[in-house]
Amino acid sequence: MGMFSRKDKAPKVEQSIGTSNSSVSLNSSGSKGVLNRTSASSFTGNPKSPMSPVKLPKVDLPRPPDPQLDPAGYLRSLGAVRERSRIIFNKALRHELKHFDLDLNKLPDVVTFVAGLIKRDFDAPFTSIPPHGRYQHFSVGGRDRIAQLLSTWPPEVDSTERCRRMIDLFLVSVLIDAGAGTKWSYKSNENGRVYRRSEGLAIASLEMFKTGLFSGDQSNKCQVDKIGLQSLTAEKLAAGLQSRPGNEIAGLEGRTQLLIKLATALHDRTDYFGTDGRPGNLIDYILSHPSTQASSVLIVPLPVLWDVLMNGLAPIWPTSRTAINGVPLGDAWPCQAMSTGGSSWETILPFHKVTQWLTYSIMQPMQSLLNMHFAGTELLTGLPEYRNGGLFVDLGVLNLKKEDVDRGLRNYADNCTRTGVKGVEVAPMFESSDDVIVEWRGVTVGLLDMLCVEVNKALRKELAGNELTLAQVLEAGSWKGGREVAEIHRPNTKEPPILIDSDGTVF
Repeated sequence: MGMFSRKDKAPKVEQSIGTSNSSVSLNSSGSKGVLNRTSASSFTGNPKSPMSPVKLPKVDLPRPPDPQLDPAGYLRSLGAVRERSRIIFNKALRHELKHFDLDLNKLPDVVTFVAGLIKRDFDAPFTSIPPHGRYQHFSVGGRDRIAQLLSTWPPEVDSTERCRRMIDLFLVSVLIDAGAGTKWSYKSNENGRVYRRSEGLAIASLEMFKTGLFSGDQSNKCQVDKIGLQSLTAEKLAAGLQSRPGNEIAGLEGRTQLLIKLATALHDRTDYFGTDGRPGNLIDYILSHPSTQASSVLIVPLPVLWDVLMNGLAPIWPTSRTAINGVPLGDAWPCQAMSTGGSSWETILPFHKVTQWLTYSIMQPMQSLLNMHFAGTELLTGLPEYRNGGLFVDLGVLNLKKEDVDRGLRNYADNCTRTGVKGVEVAPMFESSDDVIVEWRGVTVGLLDMLCVEVNKALRKELAGNELTLAQVLEAGSWKGGREVAEIHRPNTKEPPILIDSDGTVF
């Protein structure tokens, strides 16, 4: 079969909670079958296409802080991600990068590849494509586990509390969703099937959530709170993730510390998370925020949610990362190509990938269960992680310079010696703070914006006047495409073309 051979669409499933199914190939040949994903609209049975949203009144969005007056505030803002990455991307266009050569002559190949995936797996005009989010990972195998979980709760659990529980689950699940490594897999306690990578971590987090591992209130196991997280240990998380000799998950200690620090963050910000320290309590803060429109349409400026996540979760990030004036910046890194000879903040590239991934993810239950709308979603960027970034490397748009390839291969050899792992499919490796990785991620943000525009052009006829959002292109094309092309190029490990020595807290 060809890479874009037409696959049979998943049959419509009649459920009390409406679904919109699609097939996502685990490899281009289809030899492993398909992995069905379910739209986030199945929370309520009232599917809403991201391409035909409710017409919202205009909402004035707050501007990011002035970087000259508050550089830390600016670099922690969502708007800074695209603005700062644009500087790197423009340098890439001028062939002024330190580590990569950009070949836009290969971009049409990426557009054709991604457009082909979308046409293969979704029916035109592609209104069934859900926005990128954690929800889809819970539906691996065509089973809508979130809808099933919601159906087990009694009617007296109202929509607001249901949404709190979903945010509790999604936040923990996103935080542990760093690269799992090639050794690890998870065998579901419910159906005995084995899952790997992001889907495996999603199923594992869901099953741990249902057993009450993250709850300090055993009368309600299905919640996350500060008491439950305070009692977490690496041993408990390892047991929950089935991590053991021969099945080790990468970055176990980093994941554990992230969740333990989350307990402190939940305790410290009662204004966001309540006295019981639950992530889901952020709903109450947002609903009472002065900027939330008191009208028949509930509208939340996205920067309000962003500030809750950035400020409320600030204590969870490693203190060894970049800081300005003692303020930790989270997922933001110095980049040599940004050097201007000006202020120190101007050398820094912010990404906030996990916070953006979390934002994409928790908007889904808030929209579906509470009919909440967000103004300013266009501020969110493509996620600069190894699947999206790997797509452009594997298809030749980005080419790592020889001296960096050589250095990365030495790093890989050293890592194999240190860990005792036998190299099967060799690739250059770098730590997440390495300038190669930072530059790669910055260019990826710009390339994803360009890809979205070009994919919409390529699919103009099939879209019939509609337009795919960036979140839909991420979901149906670039992230999936990065995974599939990695499987083609490296079938044994399925790893990206550039490896990241992760601590379990970045990707």
